[in-house]
Amino acid sequence: MSVVSNKSFAEFQLRPMQIEDLDTVMAIEPLIYSHPWTRGNFSDSLNVGHSAWVLAQDNKIIGYALLMIVLDEAHLLNLSIAKTYQKQGLGRYLLEHMLAISKKYQAVNMFLEVRASNVSALALYENMGFNEMAVRRNYYPATNGREDAILMGLAL
Repeated sequence: MSVVSNKSFAEFQLRPMQIEDLDTVMAIEPLIYSHPWTRGNFSDSLNVGHSAWVLAQDNKIIGYALLMIVLDEAHLLNLSIAKTYQKQGLGRYLLEHMLAISKKYQAVNMFLEVRASNVSALALYENMGFNEMAVRRNYYPATNGREDAILMGLAL
């Protein structure tokens, strides 16, 4: 396991996600989510041109994010860091990249949904300035039925 120290991310690479990356992404996804995205979700996003990025260390994918831009709004669809690399600032690093991409496309707001139970993600988004806008009741599938999503937004 690599430990990120002093917030130096020089050893990590960000690059656009390719279809060839999906085997690795699909190996990470079910290890961090009880109801992971499907290969079809990822390939559909790539096929329609969503901004999709991977975070790698020594050419090994350890995280990824997908962003949909519609007019002047950015919607963060997925932001994930492999389990053994979490809690090291890499989620923030990847989110900062996605915010920069959003601004490049002249988005004025970014929106996202996050599981109400995902305390770490909620803390990250709040720390980055996102505000809770609404609760989407029973939005996500869950082991015991459905789970609420917190809709969050950030003015860029």
